[in-house]
Amino acid sequence: MGAVVSCIQSALRTIGRTIMAIINGIGNIIMAIVNGVINFIGIIVGFLTCNTCGGRRRRAGGTTTGRRRGFGRRRHGTTAAI
Repeated sequence: MGAVVSCIQSALRTIGRTIMAIINGIGNIIMAIVNGVINFIGIIVGFLTCNTCGGRRRRAGGTTTGRRRGFGRRRHGTTAAI
């Protein structure tokens, strides 16, 4: 009789773990979808504000703009401006 009860307990435990694994998987899928939506909204906001929203500061020694590297319009006096 004890073996039958043990077998039933084991079967119910397995069913419970399976249900919990399914619920955990559904939860992870929902979290991934929500995180994707939040990241997408962040990209849209960054695009609309030219990434100036949030007070991000550039670190010293980071990337330089084209003007500091010498690109753009050169003013050497070799071309006539008139």
